[in-house]
Amino acid sequence: MGNPFVHIELHTGDTQKAKDFYGQLLDWKLEDMDMDSMTYTMINVGEEGTGGGMMAKMSEDAPSAWMPYVSVDDVDASAEKATSLGASIIVEKQEVPNIGYFVIIADPTGATIGLWQAA
Repeated sequence: MGNPFVHIELHTGDTQKAKDFYGQLLDWKLEDMDMDSMTYTMINVGEEGTGGGMMAKMSEDAPSAWMPYVSVDDVDASAEKATSLGASIIVEKQEVPNIGYFVIIADPTGATIGLWQAA
């Protein structure tokens, strides 16, 4: 299948509460990573399935929500194509050093999705 889901990320108002809940409910292995201005929690689900992460939501006004990311060959070209099809760019291209690049878009219906290009 082209462009599979590769990462699922929880943006939450209470990271510790989410870690406690999902860790107990689903037996996920959760590992905190210190990033410059925040802590990011990696979610390891094992060999089967797509892993992800958890982080504090970036805006107090935003609801807690899951954000899926799909793999693309070229994040710039994919973002340009998405906007030509009626999407809006929510988060401009950002680099995750030594790992890859992402853009977050809202499709024409308002649903958000991340486009991910591995380094």
